[in-house]
Amino acid sequence: MNARFSNRFGYTPSEKEIAIREDAPLGLRQFIVQLVYDCGYQPSFCRRIICRVLSITPDRNNWTEYPNIEYEASQLIEECDWFFVYDIIEAFGNAIDTNYREEFQDDLNLYFKQSGIGWKIEYGSIEYRGAEEFETAIKQVETVLETAKLETAKTEIKEAIHDLSRRPVPDITGAIQHSLACLECASREITGDKKATLGDIIKKHPGIVPRPLDLAIEKIWGYSSEQGRHLREGLIPNFDEAELVVGLTATIAIYLGKKLGGKIENKDADFPF
Repeated sequence: MNARFSNRFGYTPSEKEIAIREDAPLGLRQFIVQLVYDCGYQPSFCRRIICRVLSITPDRNNWTEYPNIEYEASQLIEECDWFFVYDIIEAFGNAIDTNYREEFQDDLNLYFKQSGIGWKIEYGSIEYRGAEEFETAIKQVETVLETAKLETAKTEIKEAIHDLSRRPVPDITGAIQHSLACLECASREITGDKKATLGDIIKKHPGIVPRPLDLAIEKIWGYSSEQGRHLREGLIPNFDEAELVVGLTATIAIYLGKKLGGKIENKDADFPF
């Protein structure tokens, strides 16, 4: 398919503030089905995938593609619980031909951004999506850590994102712990202090980042030790706090990873914020 006018000339639609997570608006449900039709599939294909996800049997009395099966497929996705919609998206993303998967994901992610939906689809899986600045940092940190050969640190930050994505209850403490583990791994490589905790590294190597910015690591470590590791009754951190910690640690990890030779593919986007 040829690139669209907006893509060819660099016009980007405005991104709405995220307002939807535990919901699947009617417009999204209708858009999903239309996307699959645009990939050349028939209503019977849509119905089969939807019924499989919902664990129900297709109506045998509907045997013509249009309008019977088309109506049945639309009705099923429009009336199911919101979380099944995202299961259906993943099922479609993995069932359609590989030639269409990238376009399918790109169009869906664009819809999510334009509609203020706090999810994204990557490699066939629905994951948590934060604000634009957060997403930029997360995308860059994975690239930097991979090119710096900091695979363990990269795995930890990805686990932090997965913990934020968990539903119906996000793993807040897990997200904080994994993001700190990412920072700890990168710090050990920078200092050569392979067994030290991040707290010890801060004390022994205060110049790991330029002063007084090194205080940021100290404060993050202190907060995370209190809220992510040694919880006290009534002091459980909330989602926004966990997102902030993950975003801050990702930004610092980008800086550390670049000192170890990590690269950002987009030369014009060296700063995550």
